[in-house]
Amino acid sequence: MSDGSMIIGAAGAPAGTTRRTLPAHGSRRAYSAYALVTPAALLMLVMLLGPLAGVIALSFTDYQLGAPQFSWIGLANYQDLFADKVFWTALRNTLTYVVIVVPGAVIAGLAIALLIQSGTSLRSLYRTIYFLPVMATLIAMAVVWEFMLHPQFGLVNGLLRGAGLPAFAWLQDRNTALYALCAIGIWQAVGFNMVLFLAGLVSIPKQLYEAAEIDGASSGWTRFRLVTWPMLGPVTTFVVVISGIRSFQVFDTVHVLTKGGPSKSTEVLIHTMYTEGFEFFRSGYAAAITVVFLVFVLLLTLVKSRLADRGVHYT
Repeated sequence: MSDGSMIIGAAGAPAGTTRRTLPAHGSRRAYSAYALVTPAALLMLVMLLGPLAGVIALSFTDYQLGAPQFSWIGLANYQDLFADKVFWTALRNTLTYVVIVVPGAVIAGLAIALLIQSGTSLRSLYRTIYFLPVMATLIAMAVVWEFMLHPQFGLVNGLLRGAGLPAFAWLQDRNTALYALCAIGIWQAVGFNMVLFLAGLVSIPKQLYEAAEIDGASSGWTRFRLVTWPMLGPVTTFVVVISGIRSFQVFDTVHVLTKGGPSKSTEVLIHTMYTEGFEFFRSGYAAAITVVFLVFVLLLTLVKSRLADRGVHYT
């Protein structure tokens, strides 16, 4: 009996040992995973979640930059914000900028990508030329645009006069200032969108075009409508969302060229936030604008993603 017990014990020992060592081995792997994730989690906490929580908390105070103390005022900043005409003007101008720049930059980027992809030579040169505005410092380019749009000796008005058309004070007239900034925004975003669309065009299998041509899609427009556009669904979704977010963050050109003028016709949310926080030193009020801005961009991004995903076709 004892021998049988010994045999059973000996045979069962490895199985029992295996069952006891598996949890320990799994725990070691879990500890290793946590150790690898911890630096990234701490970095995200310090660089992203921490400042975000600080901005949200600051929006409920009357803190002014440099003040030795502050007090909690609850929703007073948000009440003042929604009653401020400048905020609504800035929001309207920002939405107008987004509505003009996003479609213009997406359509122009796609058109240029199609032209470059259909060409047979100098593709690298054209890609470099159109991508230059993305690599250039936007503030420096804004200064160049300021000279180009000058009402007396600017290049744009010079071309208009040469064609017999009337000249405009592009950045000094409230009827044209915002649209001039929109044109600069499209010019600056086209190169980035072009590169993304080129990557999407390269990934489309050539067999699809051959099959479409066999089925009777002989014209370029038909092949674009039946093959190219559906297959670019994921890229188009990404380009639209990124262009929208970047358009909402417009600040450099406004601050350099117009400073929100004339008569607040080019005032945008980020510039209002900057003015309140770093010129009037109303940090609590500027934090409230920041929170509203972040919520608005987040909601718009979610809506765009949901609507665009319905028509996306993946390869």
